This record gives sequence, C-alpha cells and structure tokens, in this order.
Amino acid sequence: MPHESITTPLYVTAATAKGGRQGHVTSEDGVLDLALGKPGSKANPKANPETLFAAGYAACFGNALNSIATAQGLDTSESTVTAAVTLGHTDSGVGIAVTLDVLVPGIEEATAQELVDAAHAACPYSKATRGNIDVDITVRTA
Repeated sequence: MPHESITTPLYVTAATAKGGRQGHVTSEDGVLDLALGKPGSKANPKANPETLFAAGYAACFGNALNSIATAQGLDTSESTVTAAVTLGHTDSGVGIAVTLDVLVPGIEEATAQELVDAAHAACPYSKATRGNIDVDITVRTA
C-alpha cells in the first residue's frame, strides 16, 4: 500500500520524552505531564509507551466507529473500544501487537461487523499500523 502524505493538516501536536521508558514525557500544550515507568510494574505502576499507544488507538478507533455509524443514521455512542497492546520479541528484535475488543451494543451483529470493518479502514491508527504490526479485532454486540 503506498504511503499517504498529509495534504491538509487538521491538528498538530508534539510531546517530548526525556530519560526513555523510565523517564518523563510532556506535551507541548502541558496537558500531558507524566512520569514513565517499566511496563507491567506492580510495585510502582506508571504509564509507559504501550499504555499511551493503547489509549490513543482505542480513542481514535472509537471515534472512527461513531463517525461512520452517525453517517449511516446509527447510534454507537455507547460503544467501547479496548486496545490491548503487547510488547514482545519478534524475529527481528522487539515489537508490538494490538488486539482491539469492540463492543457495539444495540446494533445487529452483521451491521456491527460492517461498521467495525469500515472503522478499521478509516481510523488513522489502523492506517498507520496496517502491514506493520499484527492487529486482531473482536466485535461484540453484548
């Protein structure tokens, strides 16, 4: 799939990290100001790159789902998207994989699947990861 260039920016933001995975990250607007920690730490749990990626992907995918549903006259405002990000070893080093669990209550199963498929085609995170990492999606209606 060819690379798509941004032709009209809708939003631009930046974040700065210092100290790597166990450092600190701040966004240029000051909204994000987090100490980072080792993934999976039970003794000192903190956000980490995988947590932030999971949150961003879940929110972006949910927005794509709701936008597509609204355009079709459907209400998916009670839907939830849970993104589980796995950090692990690959044949070429360390990589990530994502599992999306999409709950679309009140929508018939086949329609929910169509909406989720369309959201996966449209979501910027899905576009960015397509062909680069494994993304598995489960669709539920109840």
